[in-house]
Amino acid sequence: MIMTTYSIADLTVNLQASGKTLAKQSLPYLSDSTRPTDFTIALSEDFLRQKQQENPHLSMDECEYIWSGADFYRRLLEYNGLMLHASALAYEGKAYLFSAPCGAGKSTHAKLWQEYFGNDKIQIINDDKPAIRLIDNAFYVFGTPWSGKSDQNLNIKVPLQAICFLEQSPHNWIDKLESKAALKPLLNQTLRPYELNLMENLLTLIDILIRQIPVYQMGCTISYEAVVMACQAMRAG
Repeated sequence: MIMTTYSIADLTVNLQASGKTLAKQSLPYLSDSTRPTDFTIALSEDFLRQKQQENPHLSMDECEYIWSGADFYRRLLEYNGLMLHASALAYEGKAYLFSAPCGAGKSTHAKLWQEYFGNDKIQIINDDKPAIRLIDNAFYVFGTPWSGKSDQNLNIKVPLQAICFLEQSPHNWIDKLESKAALKPLLNQTLRPYELNLMENLLTLIDILIRQIPVYQMGCTISYEAVVMACQAMRAG
């Protein structure tokens, strides 16, 4: 078993990357740090074969990529962190997250930001599963090797400005959610662990998050007008 050290979300992770996809996606996160290892991810071949048999539409390579990510995000809950199913972008030094069920247009909306403001001003931190961590009482967004079907992810750390849950609509609108209203969509778009202690960690972290970070619900068209509307509202906080 060959283990390699990576720096992911400011954590030192020993990771066994046997398949091509995970090895390629993890390259930007390689680390020569002498910091103690926070945790290790090593999926056995027997485990991956079992997952592949349960999901015959997936290759062994895809199983390693998917379940190594699930293991990382589960362990992240031990370090004041969580995953949000979202497209995360950086603009003017702040991170904006757009979350929605698959196929609802979160990646499309993020690309519109790139088109409108320019690729030099918009960075896609992670197009599917960014990590969010609470560090020194502030929330930060990190890229990780696990970005779904897209390979868009960057090994960067950006302060979190706002989160937006979007839906398709014939007209553009955006509303700021009260804390209670923000809880359900956040839980629906994150990993909910089976372990009681990790679930308690998740709920505690979300409680802090919705008190500190503005959360919005947005209905939008595929248009630059939607980008301007979202940017103005979310920058204002």
